[in-house]
Amino acid sequence: MPFFGMFANDIAIDLGTANTLIYMKGKGIVLNEPSVVTYDVNTKKIVAIGDEAKRMLGRVHKELNVIRPMKDGVIADFEIAENMLRMFIKKISNSWMPARRIVICVPSGITEVEKRAVRETAEQAGAKEVHLISEPMAAAIGIGLDVHASYGNMIVDIGGGTTEIAVITLSGNANDESIKTAGDELTEAIVRFFRSNHNILIGERTAEEIKCQVGSVMPMSEEVIIEVKGRDLVAGVPKITEVSSQEIREALNPVASLMVDAIKLALEKTAPELSSDILERGIFLTGGGALIKGLDERISTETGVPVHVAEDPLTAVVRGTGKVLENIDNYRKVMLRR
Repeated sequence: MPFFGMFANDIAIDLGTANTLIYMKGKGIVLNEPSVVTYDVNTKKIVAIGDEAKRMLGRVHKELNVIRPMKDGVIADFEIAENMLRMFIKKISNSWMPARRIVICVPSGITEVEKRAVRETAEQAGAKEVHLISEPMAAAIGIGLDVHASYGNMIVDIGGGTTEIAVITLSGNANDESIKTAGDELTEAIVRFFRSNHNILIGERTAEEIKCQVGSVMPMSEEVIIEVKGRDLVAGVPKITEVSSQEIREALNPVASLMVDAIKLALEKTAPELSSDILERGIFLTGGGALIKGLDERISTETGVPVHVAEDPLTAVVRGTGKVLENIDNYRKVMLRR
């Protein structure tokens, strides 16, 4: 039996575009690291994963490459993703017994081919049982909503690669939308803004830091000015420029509008009785994108529906996946069928 997956405890995994989180039965969340891998381009040997690999972004020499094996919430590079998952599992386990069960969350818009790729990756980890659950369903469970009830709950999970929108009732998705516009697109919008407006090239890490620090989609009570370092695209030398939080907001607005439009479309497709429930209960935001300043206010303003940002939105999905793992018989109806 290969070393990949030698662990005694059953586990739940949020294998995300931006971050991988692992929940171990009886122990809770035991790993939360970026889904980033650094490997040797000549030997394909993995040099670093997770936090260590992310620190190398934009700083490696020509014999190393830093990639994210997940794209739009699904596996883009099967071999690298498999090795990354193997090494993450090795980090959290000292046992030599294979897991009996793994529960993994996936985007609601996943194809059958993509489902098979996820299942095969988990099976390579030694699991005898592999269960899949949609991300918005896992998020709803993670924030404590009763997904078995006969009323509707709308979940908007904004991850790195996808924004997942679902109206959940009676253990299923009454309506769902999945768009490939999410946190990564917001980061890329900032990179494009500096290239187009300031003739400066900035890296992904810098853009992500700017997004987290001053990124907003509604006017802030106090606008700020920040210094940004990058490479002058004309002179080719390092350069520092100043930008306002208002400029960053203008860069993010087109992407935010796509997210809001997808939510509006989901609301339009929702049955009247469920729409009434949503108006009463509100929309629940989860995922890292939920932390963008003013996003809840923007959605509420444009839809007329109250919006609630979940407590600890970054871990909502893996917490829900973990609850399913801990009480799998109670949640069999919510899992995706083969």
